Amino acid sequence: MNVRATHRSTLEFTKDTHLTRTGDCILAISTEKGLMDLNDGFKESLRRPNAKLTITIEVNGITEQILAQGSPNLLLSHPSDMVIRKSSHVDSRTLAVGADKAARDLSRALVEKLRNPKQRAKITLTVHF
Repeated sequence: MNVRATHRSTLEFTKDTHLTRTGDCILAISTEKGLMDLNDGFKESLRRPNAKLTITIEVNGITEQILAQGSPNLLLSHPSDMVIRKSSHVDSRTLAVGADKAARDLSRALVEKLRNPKQRAKITLTVHF
């Protein structure tokens, strides 16, 4: 699969089933949810001014965590994508901002596992204050 994970400022999960080489921030395709599918209570919590988000990616014994921030400006409305950004930019695809890691900062062992099209990943989103 074309998981490159070389983007300097974002990482992404998508429900889309195809990944081209230009999608250098995409870590997982064929996900079960896009932003639109998230629980309303979760979205409300993530929009609180002091919200923090921990994104945990688990793949075949390898675990990686990304820490990011919520924002009252989050739209959380995209039907297929979830983008975590190091910057403060918000659009319909943005899940969180101010992240401590982007795609290129992740473990290459994790990225290698994600390149296998049959590999399943568990992605857990946890909001805390």
